[in-house]
Amino acid sequence: MNWIIGAICAIAVSAAAYWKRSLSLSGMLAAAVMGTVYFGAGNLFWFGILLLFFISSSVFSKLKADQKRETEKSYAKSGTRDAGQVMANGGLGMAACIGNALWPDPGWALFFVGVMASVTADTWATEWGSLSRRPPRSIINGKLLTHGTSGGVSLLGSSAALAGAILIGGAAWLLLLWSGLTSDVQLPLLYWILIGGLSGFAGAMLDSYLGATLQSMYRCPVCGRSVEVARHCQENTVPLRGWGWLNNDMVNMISSLAAGGLALMLGGWLL
Repeated sequence: MNWIIGAICAIAVSAAAYWKRSLSLSGMLAAAVMGTVYFGAGNLFWFGILLLFFISSSVFSKLKADQKRETEKSYAKSGTRDAGQVMANGGLGMAACIGNALWPDPGWALFFVGVMASVTADTWATEWGSLSRRPPRSIINGKLLTHGTSGGVSLLGSSAALAGAILIGGAAWLLLLWSGLTSDVQLPLLYWILIGGLSGFAGAMLDSYLGATLQSMYRCPVCGRSVEVARHCQENTVPLRGWGWLNNDMVNMISSLAAGGLALMLGGWLL
């Protein structure tokens, strides 16, 4: 029955997101499969956190979309997410959900919260940071950067990252309570907020650091900007720096994996 309920809910949410152009067709299919697994192999705790991340990120991606449109041209991904981005953001969480179904252990939930706090923090930072009136600064040396430059951070974006991470931590406590699973991970609300906030914010900062150092980047021969995309200003871009295999999706996965590990360590210390 859980698999049936999960499939119905996942298909409904992903179809609505496709209709609102928050997901591409491939993204809709990936999200439908992922949501089904989250509820079928898990429960409200797993599915609820995924849903919170997805809905909040989709809403913020549409916030002042016209203002963000020029900045998004520099990103590898736009506000319409494809299957690759869906998997990069939710794939590790799905693996943790399956792992918990096969080998139940409180550590899976802690790891999952760290992963989802990180992807939420990173997405919120991107969506809100692009609206900052002040230009971002390099996370490496503090130099001023143009909006959309990988590795740039701003006060607004960083504040949004911390808020998103804290939200996931608080939601984890609430969803565990609603699901009747508080005995699995006996931590008070404040501890969950600390775990989500610290691990998620650290993951978002690691994402920015990798974006400024090792992520594959390209230079537009027309406008001269450093971008993540293969074409800009209707021209092919040229390699600028970074490892070719380390694209935006891989950076997201590595950062969220590190955040999951940090959450696991923090939870083990607090338990």
